[in-house]
Amino acid sequence: MLAALTEEAATVHAALSITPIGTVRQVGDGVASVWGLPRVTTDELLRFASGVYGLVMNLETDWIDCVLLGSDEGIQGGDMVWPTGRRITVPVGDRLLGRVVNPLGEPQDGKGRIYADEQRFIERDAPGVVERQAVAEPLHTGIKAIDAIVPIGRGQRELIIGDRQTGKTSIALDTIINQSDTDVICVYVSIGQRKSATLQVVRTLEEAGAMDHTVVVMASPDDPPALVYLAPYAGCTIAEAFMDDGHDVLIIYDDLSKHADAYRELSLLLRRPPGREAYPGDIFYLHSRLLERAARISDELGGGSITALPIVETRRGNISAYIPTNLISITDGQIYLSPELFNQGFKPAIDVGLSVSRVGGAAQTNLMRKVSGQLKLNLAQYEEVAHFARFGTEIDRTTQRQIARGERLREVLKQEAYAPLPQARQVLILFAADRGYLDELPVEHVSRFEAELWTYAQREYRGVIRRIEEQQDLDEELEADMDALIHAFSERFL
Repeated sequence: MLAALTEEAATVHAALSITPIGTVRQVGDGVASVWGLPRVTTDELLRFASGVYGLVMNLETDWIDCVLLGSDEGIQGGDMVWPTGRRITVPVGDRLLGRVVNPLGEPQDGKGRIYADEQRFIERDAPGVVERQAVAEPLHTGIKAIDAIVPIGRGQRELIIGDRQTGKTSIALDTIINQSDTDVICVYVSIGQRKSATLQVVRTLEEAGAMDHTVVVMASPDDPPALVYLAPYAGCTIAEAFMDDGHDVLIIYDDLSKHADAYRELSLLLRRPPGREAYPGDIFYLHSRLLERAARISDELGGGSITALPIVETRRGNISAYIPTNLISITDGQIYLSPELFNQGFKPAIDVGLSVSRVGGAAQTNLMRKVSGQLKLNLAQYEEVAHFARFGTEIDRTTQRQIARGERLREVLKQEAYAPLPQARQVLILFAADRGYLDELPVEHVSRFEAELWTYAQREYRGVIRRIEEQQDLDEELEADMDALIHAFSERFL
């Protein structure tokens, strides 16, 4: 017996195992301070005794501060905390298509667990200059005012800006719906939006058959502020995985005003020094490092792209506020929605004078560029002379023609929500407006003229429609055929 014990003891090796453990210093409002853990790093995950994870944000001399990724219920001072040595990751890949997830990749739609093949860190450096290529291919939104005047290219960042309830989300959803017949994958990130509003977005996409190529990332107002802060980065990581596989991706951030507010809340709770409007000093970097990840990468790296449409809300039309001006300077242009136009019944309420696309024009097809080339100028001239006409000023015949054409152009640009138009239909009605076919038409008949013109063209001139869809330029033959089509229809239109 003794010999057996002696033999077994000879094979046993004693070892000392050290596991770092911290203790909760204080907790509240989604933020916790932890004593100890001198070896943890920024952005590392900590595990609390309740099972909730925390994200390290501040490294102080004697303690660390972290934001909680779940409820702080059940966490109290003195509880043990363990480092994990890991950073936050989210699942990526095709299995997320058609699903609604939170910023941690956990399903929120009741359709069961997501078995993703890959996990990625939510933070990644933006592509460098050498890894990118110029924006050269259009991303059609199906909205006449955008595709004609402020075109968007694949790989561009175009800001959608306006007061609340002016149709910002509608433009984003129209753009997603219009990608149903293309190879573009869409990611919609709901940042601090009401759950009922996000549910309505999902239903709209399902009714339009657009959820099959869309991923929805949702962080609602009752979620911890850390999840609202992480939502756009998680959505961008999901989009990057598709881009790296060579896909073109459209991502919507709805909206970055609430994202900035969530980050301000976290920063104040973490006792970071406040700056202008109590935002922290790195608020610009918060959004620039996110939006710089949108790009069109070189063909050697797959040729994929991420087109970003961030949304920002203004108050009483003040586009010179802090967060809006930051985002205007980061992005490649903006689509401004005017509350005045919205209240007058012009929908989408796009203010052509304040909207611009700095790089999308290079991606616009020659056909669309030629039929819409004078559109912005004509609208600008109309705005100028219509302002004087309101005061009863006597106007000459030329000015009267400018006003008449401007009123009809405004009417042409009206469009129903969630009903994006094919490119050929846009080209046809814009060509008719540019050539003066609508100048003598009563304004109230313009929308009926457009609808019946498209029906007539599909029935009688299918070959012309096919050539508009296939050709990228407006040659003399196509121009003559379009003239003949519209002239023939105008004579029979009542």
